[in-house]
Amino acid sequence: MPKEKTEETENKKKEGVTIKIPKTNFWMITTIILAVVLVVVLVKGQGITGKVVASVGAQDAANKAVDYINKYLLQGQGNATIVSVKEDNGLYYAKLDIAGRQYDTYMTTDGKLLFPSVIDISQTPETTTATTVKTMTCADITKADKPTLEAFIVSNCPYGLQMQRALAPAAKILGSNIVVKYIGSIANGKITSMHGDNEAQENLRQICIREEQNAKYWDYVNCYIQKGDTNTCLTTAKIDNTKLNSCMTDAKKGLAYAQKDFDAADKYQVSGSPTLFLNGQKVSEFDFGGRSADALKTLICCGFNKQPTVCTQKLSTDQAATSFSLTYSTASGSTAATAAGCAT
Repeated sequence: MPKEKTEETENKKKEGVTIKIPKTNFWMITTIILAVVLVVVLVKGQGITGKVVASVGAQDAANKAVDYINKYLLQGQGNATIVSVKEDNGLYYAKLDIAGRQYDTYMTTDGKLLFPSVIDISQTPETTTATTVKTMTCADITKADKPTLEAFIVSNCPYGLQMQRALAPAAKILGSNIVVKYIGSIANGKITSMHGDNEAQENLRQICIREEQNAKYWDYVNCYIQKGDTNTCLTTAKIDNTKLNSCMTDAKKGLAYAQKDFDAADKYQVSGSPTLFLNGQKVSEFDFGGRSADALKTLICCGFNKQPTVCTQKLSTDQAATSFSLTYSTASGSTAATAAGCAT
């Protein structure tokens, strides 16, 4: 057999395909259907330029769209996450990441109509072939004797809180293999974050606790994710406030620690909370069961050269609750995973 064909065959074997999608381009069909719906609405005079409708925030609309896409369109054949969202020509324009590829998506400002892409009717559409989505398995994970899962979040993002809630039980058995890092920047000697100064200060507070009172980090986080009551949680976790205040006000401590997190996020090109890297490799918790304690334990254990016995422990498979919550999950048996996040 010629060398070229042999190499091509080997490459195809390495790539692997775990999900087969019919040749019909599902994304295009959906686009056409929704485009027709849009035209009908506009003709009736009740659409984008018709009567005034109550609008929702861009982030809320994008989260709603991602939930719908994952549940009804992708149906387990991939996971959509938000890269960015903004208002554009009377609509919300969002970039979504699906299996490593970015797609343009539009939504009405009331969050009720979704247009997966824009059709340029001046161009003849290209003929499409079968689409494949590769799900990462344990065998695909980079191994190490002591693996490290870096979880990038912001402290008041509903999905960052969800990630911390899912990680907390795993941290009880694999705490030395988990590092929660924070997304943000430092401008004119002040820390900033996507949701404002309160979040920026909370990010800094958690960074200082992680760096200088590490044994109390998860005690504090487990309290904070319930109500966001900082003062109560500092007391509950027995945080040394003098040491904490010194860290937060000394730029050579707190801001220096924070800058290392931000540099790591920039190196990895992190664009949303939460984002995971295991042994320096970007990974998706949804390939291993979603944002549940057991899924994250499984993911971390896949990073070991030799898995420790704690990896056999069974943790909760329920999806962790988003935002602040007094309970681990919203309901027992909540196994439906949704790949939503806060875009930077």
